[in-house]
Amino acid sequence: MRIAVISDTHNRVPAMLPERLREADEIWHLGDVCAPDVLGEFAQLGPPLLVVRGNCDAHDAWPLALQLEREGVKFFLTHIPPPSAPPGCAVVLHGHTHVTRDEVRHGVRWLNPGAVARPHDGAASWAWLTVERGKLTRWELMRI
Repeated sequence: MRIAVISDTHNRVPAMLPERLREADEIWHLGDVCAPDVLGEFAQLGPPLLVVRGNCDAHDAWPLALQLEREGVKFFLTHIPPPSAPPGCAVVLHGHTHVTRDEVRHGVRWLNPGAVARPHDGAASWAWLTVERGKLTRWELMRI
């Protein structure tokens, strides 16, 4: 399963980004969308679009966090990184910092795709996440 992970779009979607996500099995947005209509292009691509609410989002229909299992891997999606991972979670994905992250803490992998808008560590970015047979097999950062 190949998942496109984006965060911190802040009402900005580069013209080429939706087309690059077309091959995703799912698209996960880790918050700070701002205006919900910004997601229209992603929703039209076809893959399921999952969104968590960021601190700049006022759309109450989006949850603050999601706990998911894909291919036997348990994920926790949120915008602001929590102080610790929820029990049983293998991977925490978050946005908010506008800085990419790939770190293992206490046996849990912490990932941040960076930011589509206003990155703090160089170029704007998003990521491909691949899971197969109970393992996260690839985290590939993509620059915009």
